[in-house]
Amino acid sequence: MIVQACINGARPAGYHAALPLTAEAMARDGAACVGAGAAELHIHPRADGRESLFAIDATIPLVRKACPGTLIGVSTGAWIEADEAQTRAAIDGWAELPDYASVNLSESDAPGVMERLSRCGVGIEAGLASVADAERLVGLEHGGRVLRVLIEISGQDFEEARAVADDIFAVLEAARMRKPILLHGENATVWPFVELAAARRWSTRVGLEDGHTLPDGTIAAGNAAMVAAAAGIFRAVRQ
Repeated sequence: MIVQACINGARPAGYHAALPLTAEAMARDGAACVGAGAAELHIHPRADGRESLFAIDATIPLVRKACPGTLIGVSTGAWIEADEAQTRAAIDGWAELPDYASVNLSESDAPGVMERLSRCGVGIEAGLASVADAERLVGLEHGGRVLRVLIEISGQDFEEARAVADDIFAVLEAARMRKPILLHGENATVWPFVELAAARRWSTRVGLEDGHTLPDGTIAAGNAAMVAAAAGIFRAVRQ
């Protein structure tokens, strides 16, 4: 059970005043999130304001220096480079390796991206947003070697979103793929899924990638405030 901080994602500059978009800002914000209770960081490095897998070498060292001992992950989302060959080339060229990277099983080149990450020793978070994603993962020859499974649901009706999450979990259970699970929602479902993850003793994540409000609906001052709220929910469950 951990709280991961997802500090920026693909959000545009105007989404929130505290959105960290430079390597220096990500390092500062990451340190604040760790201080607020985040066990890990998930970041989307930028180059000239644009998400870029080629910006990882310039970003990871700064974040790692600010957050020693904290696991740092990145996204490999296909939209970032919008070209499979470029995505593969970026990963192959990393000199500063993240500790793990998320791979969306809905994307066509997910197996190729996973193969490259494994080859360079980067852990894999398998992102599952549907039952089809889960079925694809369990059908891969090396699918069981992932670091963890992300059950990440974007639907905004919580009951419907929870049903999808339950169906994904059922596929994993049927395949005996018992990997650590990190469950999270988006926007309106962020906090209901934090509470559900805590109740099930799963991990979760919060941050400006997924939403910008606190559990009471007020706008959060930034990522650290959201992490502190999620950590408080997890502490209450552990007691």
